[in-house]
Amino acid sequence: MSSDSPQLNKQPAHKQPVKRRRVFYIPGYDPIHPRRYRELYRSEGRDQARISGYDIALKPKAGKGNYGWQVDATIDGEDVHADVEVLVWSDIVRGSMATSIPATYWQMIRTAWEYIGSGALWRLMRLRKGPVIAALYPVGMLIVQLLIALLAFYGAGTVIAEAAFLLEEAIYGPVVIWPRWFEETLVLAVAGGCLAFWLVLRWFKKNDGKFFVYYLMHDYAYSAASKGENPPELETRMAEFQSTIAQALRDDVDEVLVVGHSSGAHLGVSILSDLIRAGAVPKQGPKLAFLSLGQVVPMVSFLRHAYRLRADLQFLSAQDALTWVDVTAPGDGCAFALCDPVSVSGVAPDSKIWPLVFSARFTQSLSPQRWKALRWKFFRLHFQYLCAFDRPKDYDYFQITAGPVSLSERYKDRPPSKSRIDHAVSKFTSVTP
Repeated sequence: MSSDSPQLNKQPAHKQPVKRRRVFYIPGYDPIHPRRYRELYRSEGRDQARISGYDIALKPKAGKGNYGWQVDATIDGEDVHADVEVLVWSDIVRGSMATSIPATYWQMIRTAWEYIGSGALWRLMRLRKGPVIAALYPVGMLIVQLLIALLAFYGAGTVIAEAAFLLEEAIYGPVVIWPRWFEETLVLAVAGGCLAFWLVLRWFKKNDGKFFVYYLMHDYAYSAASKGENPPELETRMAEFQSTIAQALRDDVDEVLVVGHSSGAHLGVSILSDLIRAGAVPKQGPKLAFLSLGQVVPMVSFLRHAYRLRADLQFLSAQDALTWVDVTAPGDGCAFALCDPVSVSGVAPDSKIWPLVFSARFTQSLSPQRWKALRWKFFRLHFQYLCAFDRPKDYDYFQITAGPVSLSERYKDRPPSKSRIDHAVSKFTSVTP
């Protein structure tokens, strides 16, 4: 059996089972209220417990602070309690999305220029085509929407001009076109065309929940606008997250687990790097673990001014103060599947020990029927890491977050996927301005 196909439903032996855990979930670029993640955890956790034969239950969070919930589970005969919190930055996301239609098209031009002009796009294409196609999708669709709006402009203008001519002819007989009549008709036709043009673009924006064009454009533009640097408001929020995690490391728990999904993965890298640099990880305290899921780190680390992120990737990859596991899947077209985020960014130090990179193997851990139902639902698959698998292997989000085995113990003997990409690809590798 290959290293990518270990026996998976067997739980590793645990000498000191985890009884209490603090979990901090960092979402990706998502404007939705965090209750979405609670309900996802509730419904998918119930399904996974039924499939895998364990008990899991949720109840409201006790006390104030970040949005969260409590989890009580019985897995492998062990009772475990977990407090899950969502480190919310959806308000920052919503603020970055509050732009007009013209501003979004300007974002498109600037973002395309940054990725294409810097050469980052061509380097990213050497990793995985899926996320690059996902990045090009909003650009292509915005252009298509603009062309449709231009056709509406022409069509509406033509119809109005023809109608004016026919009306004039019906009232006065054969029309002799004189300059004033022509000017008035032209103004009316242009005004009607402009109205049609604007209504079409407004319709597309209003119905973006079906197309995800504006959403994705804002997502890629958020990092590209500063060429890979974190905006000040995000840095401030990340410092608050760091303080929250540091406090949890002083609690009477067995493990503090940070989960970074999608864009939340690169936020987690920087937050935990700052945490360790600050000496906030006690030697005798809880185990610190980092689980990055469906990461899109190269979309940021390949940008010219992403010095901070590249330095944090380099630093975190050599730290023994934590365990870092990176899980992706080739079936997720929105993630840089099996791309070691440190190595492909060109900043791997000689002392590199993290992350452990392996695949969640959607095509194997989902039944053929389930995979067929989800295969073309790209955004849903990007969240599959947080969901139930009907043929689970060695990745089970609910056992990781609410089970008796720590992340370090669970994967201590797990080899990385052989098909991972772990060589330097980025053009920009400097960690200092």
